[in-house]
Amino acid sequence: MVKVVKNVEDEKLEQKETQEQHKDSEHETPLKSAGYVKMKRFYFIMLIFFVIFLSAGITTFVLAFGDEKAVDVVSVERREFDKLFSAYDTLKDNYYKDLDDDKLVNGAINGMLEALDDPYSDYMNVEEAEGFHNSISSSFEGIGAEIQEKDGHITIVSPIKGSPAEKAGLKPNDIILTVDNKSLQGMSTTEAVLLIRGKKGSKVELTIQRPGTDDPITVPIVRDTIPLQTVYGELLEDNIAKVSITSFSENTSKELVETLNNLQKQGMKGLVLDLRQNPGGLLDQAIQISSLFVPEGKVLFKVEDRNGNVKEYKSNNDNGTDLPLVVIIDKGSASASEILAAAVKESANVPLVGEKSFGKGTVQTAQDLQDGSNMKYTTAKWLTPKGNWIHQKGIEPDYKVQLPQYANLPFLDPDKELSMSMSSSEVSGAEQMLKALGYDPGKMDSFFDEKMKDTVIQFQKDNKLEANGVLKGDTTIKLMENVRETLIKNDPQVQKAVEILKGQLNK
Repeated sequence: MVKVVKNVEDEKLEQKETQEQHKDSEHETPLKSAGYVKMKRFYFIMLIFFVIFLSAGITTFVLAFGDEKAVDVVSVERREFDKLFSAYDTLKDNYYKDLDDDKLVNGAINGMLEALDDPYSDYMNVEEAEGFHNSISSSFEGIGAEIQEKDGHITIVSPIKGSPAEKAGLKPNDIILTVDNKSLQGMSTTEAVLLIRGKKGSKVELTIQRPGTDDPITVPIVRDTIPLQTVYGELLEDNIAKVSITSFSENTSKELVETLNNLQKQGMKGLVLDLRQNPGGLLDQAIQISSLFVPEGKVLFKVEDRNGNVKEYKSNNDNGTDLPLVVIIDKGSASASEILAAAVKESANVPLVGEKSFGKGTVQTAQDLQDGSNMKYTTAKWLTPKGNWIHQKGIEPDYKVQLPQYANLPFLDPDKELSMSMSSSEVSGAEQMLKALGYDPGKMDSFFDEKMKDTVIQFQKDNKLEANGVLKGDTTIKLMENVRETLIKNDPQVQKAVEILKGQLNK
């Protein structure tokens, strides 16, 4: 049909042109007029073919040598994104108010990572990514606690040594229900971090649900600068040193070597390495530090990808030490600290003391995106030198030693008054703290009676405080400080580690 129409139009055009030629050119012969018309038709058809070939040539050139965006347009046409594009277009066209394109895209990326159902994979917007980098490479302001999303709740992995979180009595596995009365239910880890962190000197109030307790507790914390220092060393009795590593940050291995050198100058003969409450950190730091204590060539750990391919990481033993060593772990020891603990246990026969570790056996990669946001995702699982996967299982110590019960007592709010005739879980906590310090508060019945009041008065007199028999403010703070100092002085896990080292040194 198209051919017929085109022929009819061509015939009409030819007839019209022939008539006009006869009309305007009486001196031209019929043969010459017909040739002119045929030439015009030839040029017109050739022009069409030229345009077609030119267009095809330009397209080929652009695809071969042109702007990458031209190629991107082709590569975007992937069937798996059809539904995503359709949803985006539908919202943009029909939602009842204007939408923020960046917010929609960020939400889509965040949704993909949440769909992995992996608490260690997360999307961070520009602001969140900046905080993430600061927590690894420099000091930051906040409460100083590693958190993770677990079973729909934001949970404490470990408070950092010397941080406001530790001083406030936060413990591993504490569930954070609210921050300043704002529920964290359904929030990602990075969203929770933004609420918890803040400027030095500002106050934040956490509502905590502690495993084994019935009632939530309110914990007010004053934010502070979380220091760069991650290694703390001291010389104990009989030239045995204790070194605590609080996290694995950029300069941790350097700090550790400097600390060990200083302790050796002081006569260190044995070492207790304290990894309690250490939430982990950078993998390269775990490798460097593990190499200090594992013989050269021995396996530190293995990494297995999703295809089952296994890569071994071995000790290079640079600046290594042959000192007798004991390592302390607890349920707050996670990730990189577990790599170190497993490496020395299985490849250097170093005994572990304390409690079962946290159990994080996966490796994450953090990738910055073009706008400064960040995507952290799990890339592999790591195995101990003997091929064990400790994920959600933890590492069992060779010597199980529990801390005393008072080490896990709930935080007492200094702003809350505890006085005569009151009965509560806070009163129970205060009774146990006083007893741990050698006082006799009477019956351990959670009731603030006359005996309890007299005991508080005696405690206040001993610490040169106003002796009014009321627990509040400076009295509460001093009570918790004294309990912490008593725990440090009479730490059964450190005592056991020292005992083991002494046995090794006396052989």
